[in-house]
Formats: sequence, C-alpha cells, structure tokens
Amino acid sequence: MVRPASSSLNPDLAGRGRLQGGLLLIFFLLALVGGCGRQTVEPPVSLPSLGLSQSEVKTRLLSQYVTWQGVPYRNGGRSRKGIDCSAFVQLTYQQKFGVKLPRTTREQATQGGLITNSGLRPGDLILFKTGWNDRHIGIYLEKYKFLHVSTSIGVTISKITDPYWYERYWQARRVFN
Repeated sequence: MVRPASSSLNPDLAGRGRLQGGLLLIFFLLALVGGCGRQTVEPPVSLPSLGLSQSEVKTRLLSQYVTWQGVPYRNGGRSRKGIDCSAFVQLTYQQKFGVKLPRTTREQATQGGLITNSGLRPGDLILFKTGWNDRHIGIYLEKYKFLHVSTSIGVTISKITDPYWYERYWQARRVFN
C-alpha cells in the first residue's frame, strides 16, 4: 500500500509548507501595502458621505466595541445576551452612523463598492469565507485590525493578518465616504 506524503513523515514537505505559507503572507501584505495599482472604489458606485473624518469613524467604532466587548456569539442573536456577526455590523452601522444595512452577511456583501486591500479605511466592511457556504463579516478599524463577533470569544478585535483570517479573507467593501 502506498501512503500519501505527509509533512510529519517527510521534513522536506513540512519545510515547503511553511515556506509557501510564509510566501503567501508576504504576498498578502505586499498587496495590502502596494494596492496593485487598482482604484480604491469601483467607478459606478456613488457612496454617501457622512462628513466624518477617519479618526471620528474609528472613535465611534471603538465606542461600540467598549459597549459590546465580550458579548457572546449566538447565531441569529441581536442582543447583549448573544449576537451574530451580521447583526452586530447592522446594529453598529445604524447606531453609530445612521446607515441602514440588510440583516444577513450575504446581503451585506453586496452593499457599497468593492475596494482593494490597500485602500482600507475605518468603517469598511471586511468579509471572509469561513466554510463551503459560510461567510463572516466585520468592520475595519486600522492597521489590519477589525471589529467583529467571534464564535469563540464574542465581540472582539482581531487582525486580518492572523493566519486564520488571512487564509479566509474574501473581500472588502465601502458603504460610505
């Protein structure tokens, strides 16, 4: 019987996997910094302006984080007893910016304009593919950090560059200027 190559049995494969993972991380970070020469927002989308500085947007998001920090994840939840990621994004946008968003992650993923990683600003939606048909959403803060509801931690701040999120990153969208 022929066994498939395993990184635990073959140190060369383990090294190659780490090298490939490291190269992918470097590529992602270069894309975040470099922008690949694309526009920040796709042309036909006209986004409403809230007249807020990036600093004010970040301050409002951090205020929401302080209020909700540690509230547990609950699928379909919309209260401090438990909340899911799309409800948290919907409530945050409504409470902090007066912007109405749809309820589900799938619907939220169609809002605003698609943006490149290099153009991320506080308040942008960050989307991930966490499974075959599962999606996750959060709100960008700054320096690769985003506010979201983790299934294990609840309302928290994570880094897009953490391996779990980095591997599942899907897209970013801007809903307001």
